[in-house]
Amino acid sequence: MPKPRTTYVCSNCGANSSKWIGRCPSCNEWNTYAEEVTVKKKEKFLTQSSSARSEPELISQISTEKENRIDTGISELNRILGGGLVPGSVVLIGGEPGIGKSTIALQVGLSMRGFKTFYISGEESSRQIKLRADRLGVKSDNCYILCETMLETILATLHNSSPDILIIDSIQTIQTETIESSPGSVTQVRESTASLLKYAKKSGTPVFLIGHINKEGGLAGPKVLEHIVDVVLQFEGDHNNMYRILRASKNRFGATSEMGIFEMQGNGLREVLNPSEILITNHDEKLSGTAISATVDGARPLLIEVQALVSSAVYGTPQRSATGFDLRRLNMLLAVLEKQAGFRLGAKDVFLNIAGGIRVSDPAIDMGVIAAILSSSTDRAIPREICFAGEVGLTGEIRPVARIEQRISEAEKLGFTKIVISSHHKKSLTHLNPHIEITFAGKVQYLFRSFFKK
Repeated sequence: MPKPRTTYVCSNCGANSSKWIGRCPSCNEWNTYAEEVTVKKKEKFLTQSSSARSEPELISQISTEKENRIDTGISELNRILGGGLVPGSVVLIGGEPGIGKSTIALQVGLSMRGFKTFYISGEESSRQIKLRADRLGVKSDNCYILCETMLETILATLHNSSPDILIIDSIQTIQTETIESSPGSVTQVRESTASLLKYAKKSGTPVFLIGHINKEGGLAGPKVLEHIVDVVLQFEGDHNNMYRILRASKNRFGATSEMGIFEMQGNGLREVLNPSEILITNHDEKLSGTAISATVDGARPLLIEVQALVSSAVYGTPQRSATGFDLRRLNMLLAVLEKQAGFRLGAKDVFLNIAGGIRVSDPAIDMGVIAAILSSSTDRAIPREICFAGEVGLTGEIRPVARIEQRISEAEKLGFTKIVISSHHKKSLTHLNPHIEITFAGKVQYLFRSFFKK
C-alpha cells in the first residue's frame, strides 16, 4: 500500500504545497491552506480500444445549431438557466443550510415528466427523501433514489441504468477510492466533480450538484469547482423570511445575474411569477419615509419599496444602517443631499430598508432612496401612484439608467400613474406613447421642490 503523504492544499485555487503557507503564491489569498493526508491508489486506466478517442475538427465545420433545452417543470428555474436545461451541462446549486437546495432539486426530479431521474443522496436516507416528496405532493414514476457516497459505485450504477437527469446531494459527501482523504476535502471535491463532469459530457446527461457554503458565504471546496461547472446558482434568503432568491452568478448557456423569487411553503417552494406585487407593501394610509423605485435585476424589471427613517441622534455619533442596500452608497447619497440640497443630516440617525428582504445593486434605485429619506426627514408622504428610476451623481445630477422602457412598462402594468426619470431620457423616449405620466428630473433639488417643499 502506498505511504500516506501530508500535503497542504489551497481551498481557493487548489494549489498544493509541502508545508503550510500563509499566503497562496498562486491566487494571493491569505490563510486558505488546509492540511490533507492523502494516499493515492493506482488508477485503472482504460485502454485505447475501450475508450472513445476524440478527433480534432475544423472550426468552420462545427455545427452552431441552437441547443435543445429540457423543461425542468419550474418556469422560474427555466428562465434563470436561459430557457431550460442543456444536455450534458453541470449545474451547481449553493446556499446556506435549510435554505431550500434539496427541496428545489427534489422538485425538479419529481416535476420532469417523461425523464428518468436519479436522485443520489449522501446525506439523507431514502425514507427521509420519501417523506419530503410526500410533503411536496408531486407524484412521479420516473424518479429513482440512491443513497451512496462512493463515486465508483455511483458511476457503475449510472453506466448500467443510463438516467436522463442526475442529481447529486451533495458533492461534499462524495468520495473516490483513488484518493484516501476525508469526504469534503479539497482533493475529494475536485476529483469527484471532474469525474461527474466527464460523465455528463460523454453521456449528454444534465447533472445537478448541490454544494455547501463556508462561513464566509462562498461555496465550500476549491474555487476550481465553480470554474469547471457550466452554471452556478446561489440561493439567498433569511430563515425568518418566507421568500427565497435564486441567482445565477455564472451561466455558459444564458445570461448571468438572472434572478428568480420563490416562496417557501409547507409543501415546498412556490414560484413567485410577479415579484413586484410582493415587494410593495399594501397599505391604505399615507406613510412618510417610503418610495417606490423601478429597478432591473438581470433581465427582469422590478418595482421595489424603499423605506427610510430619519430621526434625531440620541447618542453622540449618528447611526447609519442599511438593509439590502450598500451602506457606503447610502453615505454618499447623504453627502449629496447635504451639499446639493442643503439638508443637514449630519446630526441625524438614518436607517434604510429594502422591503421584501432582497438586496439591490441597481444604481437606478438612488432616486428612490433620496425620495424616501427626504420624505421621512420632512414627514411628508409621497403619493402611492408615483415611482422613481434614476441614478444620482456626486454633483446631484440625475443620471440616465439602462432599459428605461422596461421600467416604464412595468410601472404602467402595476397601475402607477406617474414615473420620475432622468431628463437625459427625453430624446430617447420620443417614440414611446405610454399610458403613464413621465416626469423628467435633472437635479436632486427637483425632488425637494416638487414633493416636499411646503
